[in-house]
Amino acid sequence: QVQLVESGGGLVQPGGSLRLSCAASGTIFSNKAVGWFRQAPGKEREFVTTIGWRAGSTYYDDSVKGRFTISRDNAKNTVYLQMSSLKPEDTAVYYCAVTRIWLTSRWDQYDYWGQGTQVTVSS
Repeated sequence: QVQLVESGGGLVQPGGSLRLSCAASGTIFSNKAVGWFRQAPGKEREFVTTIGWRAGSTYYDDSVKGRFTISRDNAKNTVYLQMSSLKPEDTAVYYCAVTRIWLTSRWDQYDYWGQGTQVTVSS
């Protein structure tokens, strides 16, 4: 059974930073791409970024490009999302998910999802 557990969310001031983690179990993690999505209240789930199973292959939504960095440690079955220069509009529940499709932004192409972690950017 595949399990994804996100952690690292919290309350941060505008301009601040947070690092989210996504720990996976029950799957061969090293041959899966991992994506981060987010959903704000009253809004649809939106793509944030994804990382392929080969190092250095990443894809970002324009809204976070240059501010967020995705990385992975296959030895630890963990993917990270380093978020910097946070804005109030980054406030959302952040979800990680895995897929066998290379660098896709389509949420319906992800097979397994975590429970989400809340990120709130506010002064």
